[in-house]
Amino acid sequence: MAETVNTTPATTDATAEAAATRRNEKVGLVVSTKMQKTIVVEIEMRKAHPKYKRVMKSNKKFYAHDEQNSARVGDVVRIREARPLSKLKRWSLEEIVRRSSLAQAEDKAPVAAPAK
Repeated sequence: MAETVNTTPATTDATAEAAATRRNEKVGLVVSTKMQKTIVVEIEMRKAHPKYKRVMKSNKKFYAHDEQNSARVGDVVRIREARPLSKLKRWSLEEIVRRSSLAQAEDKAPVAAPAK
């Protein structure tokens, strides 16, 4: 009985990367962090009008899963398509591209005790 050895080249890693990169990614601004482990990201899309060729702006909000609650309002984030996590959540936070200057000011400023 002869042994069969699977000799597949390193394409398995490449196919795994391809499957991961096939998911849609968007970059947008965090508008709300009022829910637990959820952020609302607003994406601004620019598209030429079909007839008049004028560039139109349109905004769309996406609910994204933020496991560590690390994103804050005003941050620019990258979100990636994911399996449905709830009724509205179909995206997950990939990375925080740029922190908001307001979020940095809140971290540095100590909270003062109320005066009596």
